[in-house]
Amino acid sequence: MNARSQVFDLTMEGRQVDEAVATIFHTVLFHRCLGKYMYTGDAQYSIGTVGYTDVDCNFIDFTYVCCTSDSLTHKVKRAINSFSEKLRSNESCGSGQISLEFFEKKKNRWPFPQESIPWEVWTVHLDLIKHENEDERQLCRENVSDLLTEKVIYITELMNRHDYVPKTPSQTELDLIFDTSFPDVQPYLFKFDYSTSGSAAPSMGNAMKKIIKETLAM
Repeated sequence: MNARSQVFDLTMEGRQVDEAVATIFHTVLFHRCLGKYMYTGDAQYSIGTVGYTDVDCNFIDFTYVCCTSDSLTHKVKRAINSFSEKLRSNESCGSGQISLEFFEKKKNRWPFPQESIPWEVWTVHLDLIKHENEDERQLCRENVSDLLTEKVIYITELMNRHDYVPKTPSQTELDLIFDTSFPDVQPYLFKFDYSTSGSAAPSMGNAMKKIIKETLAM
């Protein structure tokens, strides 16, 4: 089975990375989380509710929605922070990507271990820029906000399609499809992966400078 894949390319300041990635990943997870399953038999169950919380960004003019789950929020934040710190370090050229992958497990006969089969991957590719003045910084802040609005709408449209998601399993196989470690939500199994490249943080690219300067001149 080939996993569906979506890639978002974004350019921004280093201080905006955590919030931009969190906006995209929490939007995806909000649609990939269910309430806790409560079984009355191996195949009979009811599903709990999922609360939601509005999150206001500090470095982007944007508010996104996430599941009301402290444990899920902390897990996502830890992964994004690790990527962000690496991306913004002196060892990085200011370019990298982080992925949110959903997968299901497949049992194999002994002595072979379980397989992890990805079915959906969301990747955010980021390039960092540095601004020469406050006007450029403010314009970039607005541009990032506009881009995130487009991405969130696009994600929502994709989620309304009838694409493949794993079927609800019996109680004994629930852990093959869902992450049951959270006390208040039950997302599909997921994991994070990231990479960065290069050695020195770049200044703003010529193309981005030209766009900003033309906009300021209007």
